Amino acid sequence: MSRISIPASIDAAPPASQPLLQTVKKQIGSVPNLFRLVSHSPAALEGYLNMSAALGKGSLSAPTRERIALAVAAVNDCAYCQSAHAYLGKHVAKLDKDEIAANLLGRSHDARADAAVVFAVKVAQHRGHISDVDLQAVRDAGYSEAEVVEIVQHVALNTWTNYINEVAKTTIDFPAIEWRKAS
Repeated sequence: MSRISIPASIDAAPPASQPLLQTVKKQIGSVPNLFRLVSHSPAALEGYLNMSAALGKGSLSAPTRERIALAVAAVNDCAYCQSAHAYLGKHVAKLDKDEIAANLLGRSHDARADAAVVFAVKVAQHRGHISDVDLQAVRDAGYSEAEVVEIVQHVALNTWTNYINEVAKTTIDFPAIEWRKAS
């Protein structure tokens, strides 16, 4: 059970959050617990949705974004986000189970994506204090400066969702997975 209450419906959320939750429902067909939890703060919900939408327009592909989300969730030991992104990785980004398993371990079977995932894990583990070698490795894999910035922003956004879900102990409303911490 969640340590912070989760409004049972859109109508039970704060009035300022209700239109935002309606938009989520229109976009994905449901309103997962994370969104209803965050709806306690309309400002936090709006910020999360706006940042997610902006990053969705960025240079990184949906599969790479999901790979990063899985790896960061593993670094931060967030069962909710690992389950949510395993589901989204499979059903939206079309990642196979072996790729999802690799992502949860901080790797990818795709060479270019592997560089992004490894870099994201290092950023998360070292809270941004990465080496010149780490930065050069992601550049050598063909990532532009804009893409490096986006990788770091995805780490930050996913870390926030990991933290809020761990603080709240959000009830998982996706198929739960066995999860392991990235090395």
